[in-house]
Amino acid sequence: MKRLFFCLMAMVSVLTLSAQSVNGNEVINNMMARHSVRKYLNKPVEHEKLEAVALAGINAPSAMNRQNWAIRIIEDQKLMADVKEQTRNAPNLICVCAPADGRFDLDAGLLGENMMLAAQSLGLGTCIQTGPVRFLTTDEKAKALRDSLDIPEGYKLLYVIAIGYPDEKPEAKPRDASKVKYIK
Repeated sequence: MKRLFFCLMAMVSVLTLSAQSVNGNEVINNMMARHSVRKYLNKPVEHEKLEAVALAGINAPSAMNRQNWAIRIIEDQKLMADVKEQTRNAPNLICVCAPADGRFDLDAGLLGENMMLAAQSLGLGTCIQTGPVRFLTTDEKAKALRDSLDIPEGYKLLYVIAIGYPDEKPEAKPRDASKVKYIK
């Protein structure tokens, strides 16, 4: 019985030690804390923070360092007024564009993840969205914003990231760890 007790205690201490080393990691903690925010305060994000988020994004890896993306960050509140309903009332919007042929969509995804993690570290909330893309690219209400984007020829609007100061603290959704297999 004592041996079982000591084995269990050893396992608990190893698991605790392992969890502490992961939980003490600032980067991993930031990743685990990021959740999609769907409610924002009516407060635009400071330009300096948006610049920091963009800088983190463009430092994402890309195929052969081609950096085949275009980012448009909407700060103009008049432009945002017509699209806020479609973008969860976020005070700012990041539009991510990539070549229309789809070959660099993965690169654009890496860029977006970097930006969302940077935003989290700055106390900002984000929500990646593809739903508003059709609205932004076709609806007459979004024409002024669409015209301001100046999307490069041969590129398409791939997704948007709503960004702002969170007005909620969403709980983490369950994750399916069974999807991970370790091959030894």
